[in-house]
Amino acid sequence: MINQRGTAVWNGDIKGSGEITTQSGTVQVPYSVGARFEGQKGTNPEELIGAAHASCYTMYLVSLLTREGYSPTQVRTESKVTLDPGNMSPKVVKIAVTTSGQVPNLSAEDFQRYAEDAKQNCPISQLLSAVPEMTLEAKLK
Repeated sequence: MINQRGTAVWNGDIKGSGEITTQSGTVQVPYSVGARFEGQKGTNPEELIGAAHASCYTMYLVSLLTREGYSPTQVRTESKVTLDPGNMSPKVVKIAVTTSGQVPNLSAEDFQRYAEDAKQNCPISQLLSAVPEMTLEAKLK
């Protein structure tokens, strides 16, 4: 088993702010209600989920392609996480995955098939399966 850790510290009431750090120390960023809901500088949980999902999805897709004998030049993925702020209970309602790849000797149809496999089976996609809607747009460059 592999265990990874993220930590969040919050100072003050809801108008306060906090800091998110990762076990490796490579991420150490501020977060706040203003960054989450008002476009202020800093990060927020949905942005971090999007980054985690995009990175996991991309690694999984590249591993599938490599395992099948392809040598991807580049794969780029965006995971857009949509938060409905609601009244008192915000909810993540959608995740839109957009991926593109440069993969010599691979057809667009096969790229789509591998992209769908990654959408279903990367660990973070599986974790996010409770989100009501997850879409995928995949294309070869």
